[in-house]
Amino acid sequence: MNAHTENVQIINGPDGAPAYVVIPYQDYLASHTEPDLIPNEVVGMVVNEDTTMVAAWRRYLGLTQAQVAKRIGISQSAYAQQEAARKPRQATLEKIATALGITVEQLSEE
Repeated sequence: MNAHTENVQIINGPDGAPAYVVIPYQDYLASHTEPDLIPNEVVGMVVNEDTTMVAAWRRYLGLTQAQVAKRIGISQSAYAQQEAARKPRQATLEKIATALGITVEQLSEE
C-alpha cells in the first residue's frame, strides 16, 4: 500500500477485534492502480489539456499542490514550478512519485 498512511483509522467489530480499515481516498486509488498502468483520465488530461503527467496525476488523485508540496517538504510555489516542468530531474520525479503513491514509470512522459 501507499506510504502515506498517517490518516488510517481502524474500526473494531462487536467482538472488539479489528473489522475495518478506513484509508484516505487518494491512498485507496493509488493502491488500486495496476503497476505502471496509467488511468485513462490521466492520459486524457495530458492530451486534451496539454498538462504534465505530474499535474494530471495530482488532479486525478484529488490532491492540491499544497498537499503534495507538504508531503515532499517544499513550498507550494516550489512544487508548482516542478509540476510545470516538461522534463523534471529524475530525483524530482522520484520524490513526487513517492508523494503521490505511484511509480516513477507512471510519471514518465516518454
